[in-house]
Formats: sequence, structure tokens, C-alpha cells
Amino acid sequence: MTSSLSRIGSANTYDNAVRNISMRQSALSNLQENLTSGKRVVRASDDPTSAANAERALNRISRIATDQRALEAQRNAIAMAESTLGDVTNSLQRFRELVVSAGNGVHSNAERKSIAIELQGLRDQIFASANQKDTNGLPLFSALGSALAPFVGPQATPPDYTFNGLPGQAASSDVAIPFTLDGDAAFMHQPARDGVYNTSVSTIPSGRTLTTDGVTVTNASAVTGASYLIAITNVDTTTTPGTTVVSYDVTTTPPGSTAAQVAPGYPSAQSASIAVAGMAGLALTFNGTPAVGDTLTVAPSPSIFSVLDNAIKDIKEAPNNNGATQAVGQALHNIDIGMSRISAVRGQAGDLLNRADRIT
Repeated sequence: MTSSLSRIGSANTYDNAVRNISMRQSALSNLQENLTSGKRVVRASDDPTSAANAERALNRISRIATDQRALEAQRNAIAMAESTLGDVTNSLQRFRELVVSAGNGVHSNAERKSIAIELQGLRDQIFASANQKDTNGLPLFSALGSALAPFVGPQATPPDYTFNGLPGQAASSDVAIPFTLDGDAAFMHQPARDGVYNTSVSTIPSGRTLTTDGVTVTNASAVTGASYLIAITNVDTTTTPGTTVVSYDVTTTPPGSTAAQVAPGYPSAQSASIAVAGMAGLALTFNGTPAVGDTLTVAPSPSIFSVLDNAIKDIKEAPNNNGATQAVGQALHNIDIGMSRISAVRGQAGDLLNRADRIT
């Protein structure tokens, strides 16, 4: 009996010893593995809670790295767009300088046509810049989404240029900025917002002058975007001696209605300066010595490209110095408005780049 108990006790002691040795060897192996890997948790079974926390941390790191790569691509695209707008501004400034040169009274018609050729080259550069793409082949000025070529034109029917996309500037997020800028805001014009109209004058013979100021918006809510034809119908210098009274018709298209207007009289010894009535929400003044049969055509310019095309056409086809003076005055007025639009969008690009710096 005693011998049996002794054998059972020896067997239990042996089993316990073997189990303890095995556990110590396993613990030693785990410690050696931890030392070798430099990690406290090598596999999920070592510490499920810590393993889950580590997995979440790794996922966050991966997302941050992805966001940083995306942000860098966005920053590069916006920087490229901002640089492109800078190039456009420089080209417009050069265009403006040539327009001023074309207004020099010593230039012949042939010399003005030569200037128009250089203006055409600058216009083509500006249009190509507006449709420029980033390194991924996406338009820099696609706004909220556009075709691969956002700007289309010139077209045979009005409007001569269109933005082939959805206008608007995409918003930034906590970790990202947009890839593109709003090309519609930069290059396209709205009659009520911008008041960009091109006014041309019929051929005025030598010895007389007739030019206009630039159109301005006086009541944006009343502007319809219509075109206007102003025709001088009567110049009365006899009813009141020493005073000239000019009558004119204003035809609005659409709808094609005509309204007769009579301007306040002015001293006959002076040149006229007449504010045109009958243009809803708009103000226009013509100056000089009007005569019966003179006409003024006022039409909205839907884009900066329209402004440039009108300037080139009017300078090239100017019949005399009066025509050149009118073309130059209109071009400078409208180019300045267009440049202010581009400058505003370029400022938005700078704000986006600053935001990208703050995110990083």
C-alpha cells in the first residue's frame, strides 16, 4: 500500500516538473522572440487588446500617409494652376500694351493689322492656358467637373465661347484641398455681375469724332444680357439757337423692341457727352459730334476670349483713327475687368496653398 502511494506521488511530481519546464521554456522562447523582434506583442494571441490597438494605429498611419500623398498631388495641381494664371496675367498685360500701341494716331491701317497678328498669337496662348491639364491629364480649371477641354470656341452661333462644365469651386476638407480651380469664374463673364459689353461705332468720316465710354452696371437685378442698337435719328440745332438736341432710337434684342429717346440739349459749340437711356440696368455715354445715321452696337462679351477676339477684330478693321480709338478704349476697359476676375481666382489658389501648408 505504501509502495503504491509512493509510485503515484513520484508520477505526479514528474508530470508537474515536466509541465513547469515546458511552460518556462515557452515563456523563455516568447521573451527571446520579443527581444529579437523588438516588439512586446508579436502575435495577436500574445495580447488581444494591445494587438487591436496596434492594428487601429497602423490603419490610422496608413490613412494619414495616403492623405499626405493625395494632399501633395492636390498642392502640385493648385500650384500649377496658380502659375498658369500668372502666365495668363502676363500675356494679358502684354496684350494690353499692344492695344495701347494700336491706338497711336500715327499708325496706318496696315500697321494696326500687323499689331493684330501679334495680338492673335497672345490670344491663342491664353486660350491654350485655360484648357491646360495637370500631370495626371486632368484640366486645371474644371471647376466642379468638366470635359477634358473645359472651354469651347469660337462658335458660329452665340455665345461664341462656352464653359463645358459645372461652375463652382470645390470645397476643402480637414485633410484635403481641391484638385482644380473654377475656370468659369476666372475666364467667363456674366452681364449683371461683370458688365462686360463691347460697343462698336459705325464708320465716322474724317472731321468728326464719336466714341463711347465703357459700359457700367447701375442695377444688376435689372440687367437682362440683351444687345442694343443705338441709332441717331435727329440732331436739332435750330429750335433753340446755340443748343443742340440729339434724338435716338434704342433697339433691344431680344425682344427686338425699339424705344425713341431724346437727350438733354447741350451747347452747340461743345462736343456732346450724352448718357444713353433705355438700357436696363446699364449706363453708357457717347461723346463727340453725332450725326443722323450714326449707330452704336452694344453686345455682351461672355468671356475674356470674346473680349480679346473683339479687340483683335475691331483694331484690324478700324477704318480710321476714330475707329481705332473706339476699339482701344473698349478693349482696355474690358480687359481690365477680365484681369480682375483672373486675379480673384488666383488669390483663391493662394489661399488653398496656404491651407495645404496648415494641414501638413
